[in-house]
Amino acid sequence: MVDQNGDGPWDVIGRPITFARSGLTVKNRIFRSSISGTFDSYDGTGGYARLNWEEKFARGGTGAIISSFVPVSLRGRIYPRYAMIHEDRTIGFWRAVGDRVHEHDCKFIIQLSHAGRQQDDRGVENRFRVGMSPTDRKDSFHGLLCKSMTKSEIDQVVEQFGLAARRAQRAGLDGIETHSSHGYLINQFLSSGINDRTDEYGGSLENRARFLREIIASIRAHTTGHFHLQCKISAVDYNNAIYPWEGRGNTLAESVQVCKWLEDDGVDGIHVSTGSIFPHPRGPAGDFPIDLASEAYDPIVSSGVRGRFNQRIFRGAILSRLFRWWWRHNRGPVIEGINAEHAAEIKRRLSIPVILNGGLQRASLIARIIRDGMADGVSLARPLIANNDLPLLFAQGHDLAPRPCTFCNRCLLADLKYPLGCYDLSRYDNDYDRMIGEVMSVFHPSPYEDS
Repeated sequence: MVDQNGDGPWDVIGRPITFARSGLTVKNRIFRSSISGTFDSYDGTGGYARLNWEEKFARGGTGAIISSFVPVSLRGRIYPRYAMIHEDRTIGFWRAVGDRVHEHDCKFIIQLSHAGRQQDDRGVENRFRVGMSPTDRKDSFHGLLCKSMTKSEIDQVVEQFGLAARRAQRAGLDGIETHSSHGYLINQFLSSGINDRTDEYGGSLENRARFLREIIASIRAHTTGHFHLQCKISAVDYNNAIYPWEGRGNTLAESVQVCKWLEDDGVDGIHVSTGSIFPHPRGPAGDFPIDLASEAYDPIVSSGVRGRFNQRIFRGAILSRLFRWWWRHNRGPVIEGINAEHAAEIKRRLSIPVILNGGLQRASLIARIIRDGMADGVSLARPLIANNDLPLLFAQGHDLAPRPCTFCNRCLLADLKYPLGCYDLSRYDNDYDRMIGEVMSVFHPSPYEDS
């Protein structure tokens, strides 16, 4: 499909994007979205497999990689074996990640994060601690316990984000993204469906946004120049549509206002997703592989009071079918570009670039979204896991990869127990050994292999 100027999809997607305020230029409009994998040491120091993992996408033509969830503190991690940036001793590892990615003319943006109450596996260090949150109420899906943060704890976490940003800049990375979506700590403060505080951090939208805005100020205070800074936000929470007993959560109009405040605060870009409870049928939109959930859910069972109940649902013949129906019903029929209209409304109200996330893997659709001014770029995760070289395929004229992502979400469930990768056996002609060979390729080459 070409536009009225005769440009094909790659002519649009392949154009560089420059964030005017920070000066960051990305060679094309494809960002690898944040997706986490247990590639690292138990204590959060980086592992060589993560170097190989990130380089796969850079080699495949991705313009910029947004890292996986990177905790700013030990209390803030969601899972052991995720690389952190909580201490200065981690700087060397992140410098090595950036160097690997930069070899392929790809940018690396680190996603600074804090789990809050959403700690899937607290790990031995946090074994006797509950999550930190703006509420004492446990989450609806897993039943993860938490405590409402004190003012001194809020100040400490704000400082931790600033210090982590300083480390990222010292490591030579290209920018920062705050994980302000998907029900993690910042989003817990933002969401009216979660935040039940009555002090200056709760109640009105302005108060609920205070925590994020203080983090932005801390990042600016701890970095030099105008280091690139973008925020990932959930445009709409959809809480009560998924869990009827929950508060509605934020509306699109409220998120637009938050984004306008962030622009005023000097943020360079907005990354649009959806949902403030995770997992969420609309984020990431796709299927819920019950068979894999019943197998891989074990590590979370002891973390939340609903774990065993969920496990019985996943393993029950009738309950599992009902759950899968509920999941698909609440997701709706659209997967590709599910958040496009939300991003378009936010972009109409801002002058800074907007990146769209949500089930995108078709070049013609991505190009149309950019042409129509709905977003300035797109972020992909699952389609790039399925096809690491998807940008190169687009450049060669493919509208869709020969073996596209099926949005089965098996990669996301498998990561609870197994290495991150594509576990859709149908994409490998039902050859299990071939599938596992691709999943395990991230561990090769090893620094311990003979040359």
